[in-house]
Amino acid sequence: MTVKSRVIALMAGLIFGLGLLLSGMANPEKVLGFLDLAGAWDPSLALVMIGAITVGLPAFQLVKGRSRSLLKEPLQLPTSADIDRPLVIGGLLFGVGWGLAGFCPGPAIVATGAGQEKALVFTLAMLTGMGIFQFGARKTVAAQS
Repeated sequence: MTVKSRVIALMAGLIFGLGLLLSGMANPEKVLGFLDLAGAWDPSLALVMIGAITVGLPAFQLVKGRSRSLLKEPLQLPTSADIDRPLVIGGLLFGVGWGLAGFCPGPAIVATGAGQEKALVFTLAMLTGMGIFQFGARKTVAAQS
């Protein structure tokens, strides 16, 4: 990865993080209010999601079929459309974690950087879970070899 690519990636990450802060996605109370369909539902984050889809969908269509980005870096887009057991279990775990804590990975990292202790605990738990998954995946690959 070139220095130019790294600087652009850093800038994109900073803009993304700022967007998460400004939209309220890094505020677990706002997220939990959005997820509380049976109670005091706060629909404002739906506008954030609609905005993200509005920007993201055309961008993915634009790069479909390309192997390199505009900066000549390799594109790593998903290739599988299969809905399998690991995907469903992962989605369920993601949803339960989001519903219990009010954080998903991006906003948790932003909130951790902003000094929220709850976000730090969530981020450490998330990293631990990722490590356990990697350990299990390596054992599975080794057993199959």
